[in-house]
Amino acid sequence: QLQLVESGGGLVQPGGSLRLSCAASGFAFDYYTIGWFRQAPGAAREGVSCIRATGVNTYYVDSVKGRFTISRDNVENAVYLQMNSLKPEDTAVYYCARISRYGSCRNDRDVGLWGQGTLVTVSS
Repeated sequence: QLQLVESGGGLVQPGGSLRLSCAASGFAFDYYTIGWFRQAPGAAREGVSCIRATGVNTYYVDSVKGRFTISRDNVENAVYLQMNSLKPEDTAVYYCARISRYGSCRNDRDVGLWGQGTLVTVSS
């Protein structure tokens, strides 16, 4: 079945950590770039991070650099987003996305498949 399934969201206090997981199935996982997007209430969806097929090249939006780390396991067909030093402004629904192999990670124009999303709430 062609799908991306996210997990790992939840409620965390400012300064805390969460690890999001994205399990992929139904396609040649190791061919594609995989990314994480997020959408806060009333805001546009933004590209947070992505990782190219080989796992060597990554992208992070400026607001998460130094705090978030993306990784992938091409054997397990999974991508992870380790989020540290979380801030209230990180609160959003986080979506895993399959991006074309050399597609943009900054916006969703090259996304061909979305997960259902997982809610991250950073609040005291």
